[in-house]
Amino acid sequence: MTNPVPDAVVQRRALVAELTRDKKSLRDIAKTLGVSKDVVRRDRIANAATPTARQARLRDKASQAAAAMEQLRDAVDATAAARPAHQVLVTDETAREWLAQLRADITVLTVVAESFRDMYPHLADAPATPDA
Repeated sequence: MTNPVPDAVVQRRALVAELTRDKKSLRDIAKTLGVSKDVVRRDRIANAATPTARQARLRDKASQAAAAMEQLRDAVDATAAARPAHQVLVTDETAREWLAQLRADITVLTVVAESFRDMYPHLADAPATPDA
């Protein structure tokens, strides 16, 4: 487990990043902040290695998407195994609701599936079922 970076270091690195964007030299930054040029150099390296907030958000969204796809697969498998259309103790009203919900879900999932064509045109001719 890594040790968290102290707040003072985080603040200094933010200032180093800001002064670097302002085209200040290593020496000027060191003098302004009262630290050595080596500290500024290490801070610049650390800043370059630290993912941006946008990158972190994109990584989080990708993780959420992966989890959602896994949950979807599990839900589809569970629904198929339950065979809801074959349940004799289900009322007509419940069956009607389930069918309407399935059709609505199909519509939404079709839109999601077709969005892959826009984002990944090279996969447009991919098989409808994943390889086992």
